[in-house]
Amino acid sequence: MEIRVLFFGVLAEVTHTMFKHYRDIASYSDLMFRIRDEFPEIIHYNYRIAVNSEMVNEDPELKNFDEVVFMPPFAGG
Repeated sequence: MEIRVLFFGVLAEVTHTMFKHYRDIASYSDLMFRIRDEFPEIIHYNYRIAVNSEMVNEDPELKNFDEVVFMPPFAGG
């Protein structure tokens, strides 16, 4: 399946991109493995994940053309 991934904040700086498409993804675990393999420094950052605009805490079931967003903690003033 094809998954679109967006990176916000410091994660966009770490990955040097704001979005990326991944093809031939079998599962959420597969996607995470590929992201960590391509951007190993991402493991040093805290982030939340949303799938299709909904926050997730566990391994979500992905479908073709889902959008996965990596968001760092936000601070406000």
